[in-house]
Amino acid sequence: MAKKAVATFKAGTLKKMVKCIRMDKSAKTGAYVFTEQLVEETEVKDFFAKK
Repeated sequence: MAKKAVATFKAGTLKKMVKCIRMDKSAKTGAYVFTEQLVEETEVKDFFAKK
């Protein structure tokens, strides 16, 4: 249930950034929470491996 949208940002060095959206279940309420973060393309697997 995760999305990956590709976006390119120019800030000095040219790095390919990816907007990742992960759906997590809140331990407190039991509701689903969406976590969004811009990460480098090489760190996408690490983002989705975290819980």
